[in-house]
Amino acid sequence: MEPTKSELEILQVLWEQGPTTVRVVNDKLNEQKRAVQYSSTLKLMQIMAEKGILIRDESSMKHVYSPAEAEHKTKTALLERFVDSMYKGSASSLVMQLFGNKNTSSEELNEIKDFLKKLDQ
Repeated sequence: MEPTKSELEILQVLWEQGPTTVRVVNDKLNEQKRAVQYSSTLKLMQIMAEKGILIRDESSMKHVYSPAEAEHKTKTALLERFVDSMYKGSASSLVMQLFGNKNTSSEELNEIKDFLKKLDQ
């Protein structure tokens, strides 16, 4: 199941923080962006647990949530769907679009070159 934009924001906090409570997630969301009501974050995280996107540990007074899937697995699946739908499955078309729309620093280009060299080995 593909997470919504709001669900991805919550997942990003959990990937960075590790398993934690709704309060911590809500506080991080408020630091990062707009004002988010605690009750809204709670409801969305409960829905995410029902959908199987999050796992809720109810063994203590404070429920602790964690992502059901690893960050890499979720991001890989989302990227594959995006490339399939927007670029007809062509990763090179996506990369060319990225380079065409953004000023890529020489440091970033060197990192990409190193990565490509490693793929060739």
